Amino acid sequence: MIHEQLARLAREYVFERTKRFAGSELANFVRHDIAVEAKKHLLFLPYDLEVKASVGQSQWASVPWLAFFDPIITVSATRGFYVVYLINTDTEEIILSLNQGTTEVYEEFGDNDNGRKILARRALEMAERVSDYSMHFDNDPIDLGSDSSLPKGYEAGHAFGKVYKANKIEPKQFYTDLENMLSAYRSLVDRGGRTPIDSMMEQSGSTNIVETRRYVLSKRIERAKNVRLPVLARRGLKCEGCGLEPIKHYNYQGPVKNIPLDVHHAKPIRELSEGETRRYNIPEDFLVLCPTCHRVIHKQHDKADVEQLRNTIQFLFIIKPQ
Repeated sequence: MIHEQLARLAREYVFERTKRFAGSELANFVRHDIAVEAKKHLLFLPYDLEVKASVGQSQWASVPWLAFFDPIITVSATRGFYVVYLINTDTEEIILSLNQGTTEVYEEFGDNDNGRKILARRALEMAERVSDYSMHFDNDPIDLGSDSSLPKGYEAGHAFGKVYKANKIEPKQFYTDLENMLSAYRSLVDRGGRTPIDSMMEQSGSTNIVETRRYVLSKRIERAKNVRLPVLARRGLKCEGCGLEPIKHYNYQGPVKNIPLDVHHAKPIRELSEGETRRYNIPEDFLVLCPTCHRVIHKQHDKADVEQLRNTIQFLFIIKPQ
């Protein structure tokens, strides 16, 4: 069970850090066993998430962690926002946290008090955007027992969560808290994440909050690595509107991930039924369009009607050298 494995990690980590990192049994236990157990637990929940656990890379981390990532937001603890269990190994506490990537903020604003103030401000905005969930968790600051840069960033980036003593975990409450936190995470993604509402409305061209949120979520889905490449692979490298083929018409020879074609999320965000995890189907819910056709189809009332799009195209021309 996840709670038992995290409790073991909290109890044993301080002693384990005195040993060599390479070949550590505990390190392998964290990266493999804890991550696998968390993935197994997700099989019973309506979430399509990546799971990773870490005790550091090439050397021991100050704070080991187990994280849950929505791939349309991030698959790394360095960027975006995510749900994570952070371990204070001095106090043997396990902290469930809605948190955010420290590295990306440090890169932009500095690994200093200014960067941490940015993280703290964004954490507050995250909590406010899902206040119907955050009110059921603790909003107090967390203590990770380290003065190192990354732990201080995790402390600043903490939006809300729950703290457990390794030797006093009530399993039923532990898993109820996890499910509620994952639900809060999905709601935060659906509501636009950390993007300010005025920026979202500017992107969507709408003042309707529901339409704006759906538009922004669709855009995130279209750009996600786990969506774009599979859709291109299965639908082909050709605009389904005008028929433009970059490889043929532009002599494009670069990697597929950078080909000048867009993935268009044509279907409305799906309401999840019991047992479903994805808000979209690949490739059925998508079209491959050139950037121009992509902009034009968004002007249509029915943004999935590719026949209407094709009927508006009057000609396709290629200028050949003289």
